[in-house]
Amino acid sequence: MTTKRETILAALRSSLTGTVGVGTRIYRSRVEPIARQESPAIVIEPVIDEPALQTHLATIDWTLRVRFTIIVRGNTPDQLADPIIEDMHSRLMADPTIGGRAIDILPLPTRFNFVEADGPAGEIACDYRVMYRTQLANLTS
Repeated sequence: MTTKRETILAALRSSLTGTVGVGTRIYRSRVEPIARQESPAIVIEPVIDEPALQTHLATIDWTLRVRFTIIVRGNTPDQLADPIIEDMHSRLMADPTIGGRAIDILPLPTRFNFVEADGPAGEIACDYRVMYRTQLANLTS
């Protein structure tokens, strides 16, 4: 069995396939640097998964913070990333329940990091909060 968190992360990745400018260059928790020919790309990673125990119910409400980092190369990286971010956001918000897996998904702050890699590059981190529920004794349902 797979935890509900992993199921949600996999569904989020699948929903982004075909994102403008990215196509299938969508990676889960990737730690290796993105090579020039692999960009633009999106890296999806969980940041924190926080439980809110409900003692009167046999369930746990979770708040999962997910970071989508868009990696682009070129002058003015934030402008290059903008159409990717817009398409990604539209795809994520098209179904805020993530196919019935979540209660809701909401955007959080976006952070911009500009670096000199093998040329000008940018890492734009867009965080989202995913709220979901599991059974108290079973993280798969």
